Amino acid sequence: FITTSRYNKPHGILLLYYPCIWGMLLTNTNISDVVFLCIIFFVGACGMRAAGCIWNDYNDRKFDKKVRRTRNRDIASGKVKKKQIIFFIIINLLLGSIPLFFFPKHSVLLSLCVIPLILAYPFMKRVTWWPQLWLGISYNWGIIIGFSIINADVFRIEMLLFYLGCVFWTLSYDTVYGFQDIIDDKKIGVKSTSIKFQNSPKRFITLCYLLTCILWLYSLIIIGTRIPFVFLIIILFFIIIFKLLLINLRNIRECHNFFISNSFFGFLITIILIYS
Repeated sequence: FITTSRYNKPHGILLLYYPCIWGMLLTNTNISDVVFLCIIFFVGACGMRAAGCIWNDYNDRKFDKKVRRTRNRDIASGKVKKKQIIFFIIINLLLGSIPLFFFPKHSVLLSLCVIPLILAYPFMKRVTWWPQLWLGISYNWGIIIGFSIINADVFRIEMLLFYLGCVFWTLSYDTVYGFQDIIDDKKIGVKSTSIKFQNSPKRFITLCYLLTCILWLYSLIIIGTRIPFVFLIIILFFIIIFKLLLINLRNIRECHNFFISNSFFGFLITIILIYS
């Protein structure tokens, strides 16, 4: 259950979880007032990320068998049977749905709106070069939900800008992540931004990070974030971009480590938002 649900790889959970907190903090809410919501958001992130991984692995099982990094995954290798897969996904969906019992009705409806995006995600790599963009749109939906719990007006410019920045952030780190499988993906015909921009990948990824930085800063300036914290965020972006420029995208381990570093980057952004 642990490996099939990917609980042994928690960084994906954190990358799903942080935007939920950010959404609440963008309303200038004090973190001490939403501690309980932070806890149930984490529970929900654990369940929904696990269910999403199982759904993705099941639909990609034929592809995963042909990819060196993924061929030993539980579903691709046949270690788990179909009944077990169904059982695991139900358990994780039940866990992921717990937060819905504590949300206002409009936030519940917003949560349900992302389901079609999640269901469609595994098939994007078959039809478009931009599956990472689709992931960014769905994976950061938590920022909209978190914001809506405190402020029902989800069309506030500060929230929309920050959400769009999160989409570019995911597009950045997931493009690097995709370089782990680029050789096998090209052989089997899978599409990705890693392949699309393989001739100038760092230029594209750097641009995505810069767009993330600009959108986030614009959002934070609108809500009145103090200047020292704005500069701290700029410094963090300089560090992550510098780290990007140093890595070898042909080295699987370096790509994986860079992906993990983004969860620490997200943690530091969270700390800054809490104290700003």
